[in-house]
This record gives sequence, C-alpha cells and structure tokens, in this order.
Amino acid sequence: MFMNQLLGCIYTVLFACAVWLFVLCSVLFIECMVALLPIPRINTYYRQDIKDVEFTVLIPAHNEEVVIGSTLENLKLKLNSLHRVVVVADNCTDNTAEIARTAGATVIERHEPNLRGKGYALDYGLCFLESHPPDVVVFLDADCQVSENAIEQLIQKAITTGRPVQATYLMAQPSNSTAKQSVSAFAFRVKNQVRLLGLAKLGMPCLLTGTGMAFPFAVIRSVNLASGSIVEDMKLGIDLSIAGYPPLFCPQAQIEGILPQQTKAVKSQRKRWEHGHLNTLLTYVPTLFKESVQQKRFDLLVSAIDLCVPPLSLFVLIWFSALVFSLISAIFTATWLPLITIIAGGCLFFASVIAAWTKFGRTDLPLLELLAIPFYIMKKIPIYFQFLAQPQNTWIRTERDSINM
Repeated sequence: MFMNQLLGCIYTVLFACAVWLFVLCSVLFIECMVALLPIPRINTYYRQDIKDVEFTVLIPAHNEEVVIGSTLENLKLKLNSLHRVVVVADNCTDNTAEIARTAGATVIERHEPNLRGKGYALDYGLCFLESHPPDVVVFLDADCQVSENAIEQLIQKAITTGRPVQATYLMAQPSNSTAKQSVSAFAFRVKNQVRLLGLAKLGMPCLLTGTGMAFPFAVIRSVNLASGSIVEDMKLGIDLSIAGYPPLFCPQAQIEGILPQQTKAVKSQRKRWEHGHLNTLLTYVPTLFKESVQQKRFDLLVSAIDLCVPPLSLFVLIWFSALVFSLISAIFTATWLPLITIIAGGCLFFASVIAAWTKFGRTDLPLLELLAIPFYIMKKIPIYFQFLAQPQNTWIRTERDSINM
C-alpha cells in the first residue's frame, strides 16, 4: 500500500514537471518561430526628425579607462557632438574621468564605496539631470559600440510610444575567438535578439538586456534604480512593467559589446549573468503572476512565463535530468506519459535552437563548432552548483579588453 502511494507521488511529481517543461519549451518554440517571420515595415512616425527632442546619453563607468575612450569616439561619430553625453565616473580609481573629459563628455564623479553597483551610478546620473531634465535619456554601457542611427531610432520610439525601448544588444567575438566563445555569442543572440524579436512580433513587451535602453525621463524617474542588483537591467524592466510602462523592443537599433578574453573575466561574467537571471526568476516570477491577476494584464502573465525560461545551458541540463528520471520511472512503473511529454518538449526545444541558428546564428557559430556545445554546457555546471550553495548577490565589474575600432 505504502509503495503504491510512493509510486503515485513520484508519478504525479514527474508528470507535473514534464508538463511545466513542455510549457517552457513551447514558449521558446513560439518565440523563435515567430522571430523567423519578416519584420513589419517601420511606421513613418518613427522616422520623424528628432532635432527638437532633448536627450542625454548616460554612461555609468567604473574603472573603464581601457574602453571609455573608444566608446566615446564611436558616439562622437554618431551624434556629431558629445554635449548630450554624461559619464558617471563611479568609484573610479583610474583615469576614466580624465579620458572622458578629454573626449568631450560631461563627467560627474561619484565616491560612495559602500554603495557599489550600476544601479547606484545610474540613479546618481539621473539626479544630476533633474535640474534640466531631457525628454529622453539613453543608458549605454562604457564598453559598447553603437550602430548608425541606433540612438535616433531608440529616441524616436521612446518619444512616440511614451514607453521604455530596448535596442538589439549583441556580443561580438574577439578576433582569436574559441569555439566556446562562438557558442556563448550564439546563446547571447538567442536571448537578446531572437526571443525578443518573437515577443515584439506578437505584440508583447520585452525584458531589458543591460545597455542600449531609452526612456522618457518622467518614466524612468517613476521607479527606483538605486540598488546593487547584479542584473539591474532585468529588475528595472520588471519594475517598469508592473508600474505600467512595459518595455518595447527596437530590433533596428544595434548595440554591440565584445566577449571578454581573460579566463577570469569570462568566469566572472558568466557567473553574474547566470546567478542574476536565476535569482530574478525566483524573486520576480511570483510577483509578476500576482500583479497580472490584480491588474488584469495579460502582458504581465506573458512576461512571467517568459522569465521562467532558464538560460539555454541550464535548460538543457534540466531537460536531460528530467528525461533520465522519467525513463527510469517508466521502466519500473510502466507509466510512459511523463517520458513522452518530456520527449515532445525536447523536440520543440531543439527545433527552436536549430531554427534560431539557421537564420540568425551561422555567423556566430559555424557548423563544425556546434560540436563545442556539450563542452560549453559542462563548463557551466559548476556555476549552477555554486548558485545552490552560495549564490552571488553583490555586483562585480567584469574586467575589460581593449576595443579596436
């Protein structure tokens, strides 16, 4: 009797897990497949002249002397002048402020070593702007390169919609990149371009991805940025959505960073991204579900489910573990439904990845380098165990490599 009850409980848990995995795989499948559809023609009002729009590009910078000069030179080419660029030299111990001033940017310095994090730097910059607030403020990281017309496109969309706008933020590979870096760049593209593009074509809001973000000034001041969150962008996007300003995706605006080459920097960046995503998932998904019911908003429900989709490497590990357990259960109990459900979800998952690679990922990840994916996933296993034992909660800056323009 006891054994039957135990087997029944195991079956119930396995089946519930299988169904939930199938739902998440379906979400990923829908996003990736819809992303394959043509991008609709841009409305003409997004092409209006913005010469009368006051805007500021706000760049938080903590010890960024290696890259800040290149970033500002790139911006100078795109904006013609730098009087609309403010650099927050945040707790710097190097020449970041001097280099930024020499490049023509307005520089403000913040010295509060007990309050570290990008969120604090951005809040400090916004407080500085309040004496003469712009119509729109654009957040840009200190190590990014901006494509032609990207800033203008972000500003136009923010002004015409009155909502936050996220650019396409991708990672370029260094000239001597490895196969694992190619896999990393592809995974970054799936997260920051393919899935966001699918959501945009479905008319749904997106998460913010860290840089290349434009906000009407009144909108960004409606939430609190002053925090040491290690993924302040995700937190900010969720807070804005709940406040009634769900972010929009602007695929035409392109922002590019460079994957770090130093082994220590790579590990630090991966750990911060993965731990931050998982911590945000556990913290904010229940809040989003609750707010979607209280506010009767379908977009918040979609955002909650979208946030539940874990990073691709972890997704594969979870799916494979569930597959093994359901197979063992099926062998001993002759109950095959959980196994069939998990296999069906896996088919949707791998179809999503293949579709995304076919249209968007061939440049990042050549065919032969697909063989590196299992090794890339195994490299991340310790990161997930560290999250279970001691999750990273403090902001740590990733060491930079110089940018060659």
